[in-house]
Order: sequence, then structure tokens, then C-alpha cells
Amino acid sequence: MNKVQLENNKRLETLYKQSHNWLIAVAYNLCKDKEVAEELVGELYLYFAEKCNPSLWYLNSFNLMYAHSFIRSRFFNKTKSDKRKTGLSDDYDEVEKEYDLDTDERLEEAYNQIVAELKNMERTRAWASSKLYQLYAFDKDMTLEKLASNIGISKSTAFLQTKKAKLHLRATIKNPFKHPPD
Repeated sequence: MNKVQLENNKRLETLYKQSHNWLIAVAYNLCKDKEVAEELVGELYLYFAEKCNPSLWYLNSFNLMYAHSFIRSRFFNKTKSDKRKTGLSDDYDEVEKEYDLDTDERLEEAYNQIVAELKNMERTRAWASSKLYQLYAFDKDMTLEKLASNIGISKSTAFLQTKKAKLHLRATIKNPFKHPPD
């Protein structure tokens, strides 16, 4: 061991003897759980032991304000991390609702009808509305503003033409969500 590590170990021992109860109290005031408080203080000791950073030393121990900030930030990071994690419930493998094949088939049939009707519209005077609506509806990243700028038309024209196609589709195709099978 070199001199810095020896000095760091002495300071860790001093920190433990002089300030351990205070560090536990600081951690407990944050988390209100004795085990978590002990874990946070343990992480602090581990950090000080691994870093061997003389700039963290103060008098014969360590900078207690730094220790306080360390415990505080570790607690908040732990809280954020725990919020992102969700555990599996005991009944995670139970099937709550059986897959509804009929609904799936109705949705697929409605989609196929929409595509077919848009192809039929291409053969009529509404071909522009059909083409614009296809570009808008079938490209997940397409917005009306992008559509207008890509083609070189005004936003209001893009809006009106796609609205015409939507109204036509709404009038000719039965909505599978509003009209379940008999």
C-alpha cells in the first residue's frame, strides 16, 4: 500500500468512529428506512475507500458536507431508479382476457376495405384526395405539414384533401369499433 492509501484508511477509520451515527441519521432523515440508510452510508464508505482522493479529506477525516451531498444524491438517484422499475405481480402468467380472434378479423377486414376503397377512389375524380390520404395515413412519420412541403402544396389544401378522403371512407365503410358483429 502506498502512503495515500494508508492515510485514506486512517481517515476512514476516524470517519467511522467520529461521524458514523451522524451519517446514519442524515441518511435516515432522507429515506425513513434504517436498512436503506445503512446501505447509503455503506456506499459512502466504499466510495471513499475506492477513490482515495485527498481532495475529499478535511482535518483528520473527510469533508462531511461532501459526505452529506453524496448520501443525498445517491438516495435521489435510487428513488428515481426504483420508480422506473416495476415488479411482476404474482399473477403475471395468468391470462386475463382471451385473445379475440373475431375482433382481429373484423379490424383486418375493415383495413382491407379501406385500402380497396382508396384504390377505387384513384379511378374517380377523387384520385388526388386518395393519393394524399394514402401518403398521410400509411407513413407513420408523415404529418400534414410534411406532406404539404414534400409535394409543394399549401397546408390547407393537404388538410382539405385528406379530410375529403376521410369523410368518404367514413361514409362508405362500416366502423368495426362502432358496429360490432351481430
